[in-house]
Order: sequence, then C-alpha cells, then structure tokens
Amino acid sequence: MRIKSLVIIIVLVLLTSGCSPNSSRGFSLPQGNPQLGAENFEKYRCTDCHTVAGITVNEDHTYLLVRPVPLGGSSGRITTYGELVTSIINPSHKITRRQPISMTTENGESRMRNINDILTVTELVDLVAFLQPKYKVEPYRTSEYRLYELRTTE
Repeated sequence: MRIKSLVIIIVLVLLTSGCSPNSSRGFSLPQGNPQLGAENFEKYRCTDCHTVAGITVNEDHTYLLVRPVPLGGSSGRITTYGELVTSIINPSHKITRRQPISMTTENGESRMRNINDILTVTELVDLVAFLQPKYKVEPYRTSEYRLYELRTTE
C-alpha cells in the first residue's frame, strides 16, 4: 500500500511539473531569414563587440571591448534556438566564466546594450536564423586507453 501511494505521488509530480506558468513549452517563433539577420547584425552594431563568420569589418574598425566576443564556432554541446533568443534579449541571464571581467559591469551583468525596445520580433527571428548555423557541435571525444594485463606476482 505504501509503495502504491509513493508511485501515485511521483506520477502526479511528474504530470504537474510541465504545467508551470513559466514553462517555455509550446513557445515557437516563425522561421527567420538569415540574410536579413546578417543585415540586422550590422544595423544594430553588434560588430561593436562581436565577431562572427560572414561579417567583415573595415581594418580601422574600433571595438568597444578590448577583446571582441566571438559568436559561433565549435562546441561540445548544442546551442539551442531558445538559448540564442535569450542571449539577445537577456544577455545577463547566463554569462560564461571564460570571458574577462571587463565584459561585465561591477554587479556582474553583461555590458551588452539593451535593444529590446527597438528590435522587432521579426528582426530578432532573422538575427537568430543568421546566428544559429554558425554554431557547430563537435562530437565528444572519448579517451583512448591501452589495454593492459593484470599481472600477479608469484
């Protein structure tokens, strides 16, 4: 009887856990235009602080940061659509520890300027459509160990 009650409680918890009002389940934006996204990358001066394949800047371009933040590249994990959207509209949500402290404010927030009041949803969708293919997943490499024999001493 006790096990049956425990199983029922676990099932109820699992069923209600997806019902949170803060869940992103069901959230979906339309497909974007990567070419327009590249134009938006330049329009909103993302090149002031970021580099990305496919966008070139003049030799005399001045970055606002000592070292610009590269976008895209290889990683051992997938950079999801949702993570890219969040990084644009809420850049302080998740800041990598590998970035120098000069890229954050004194209270640890991102120095990325807030463009939420001027960036349209369509421009956001296009920007993410441009950026997402720039990220490549690098398969996890396992360590190779030589086979060895266990020898006993006699």
